Amino acid sequence: QVQLVESGGGLVQPGGSLRLSCAASANIFSINDMRWYRQAPGKQRELVAAIPSGGYANYADSVKGRFTISRDNAKNTVYLQMNSLKPEDTAVYYCYARLRRSSGADWADYWGQGTQVTVSS
Repeated sequence: QVQLVESGGGLVQPGGSLRLSCAASANIFSINDMRWYRQAPGKQRELVAAIPSGGYANYADSVKGRFTISRDNAKNTVYLQMNSLKPEDTAVYYCYARLRRSSGADWADYWGQGTQVTVSS
């Protein structure tokens, strides 16, 4: 069973930085899209950043210039570097991956368990 294991959340002051990581826990044949979403209390889950395999990253307008998504295909891991954090960035952050476990398997969507990011003084 594939699991996406997230780490790196926590409490940070406004203007600070955090780096989130999300690693697939099982052997993977291929990963297509890798993304980060977030959900603040009382709000819908929103896409923060996405990085397709071999493509260009794209970002929500609210995080452009502050967040950077990257991936290490050898480690089946996606990262989210978050700089200049603001209180409105406070949310639970979820990673997502569309992947295949073997060459004969169908593509499937997987989600991490979520990690809390709190930006407060």
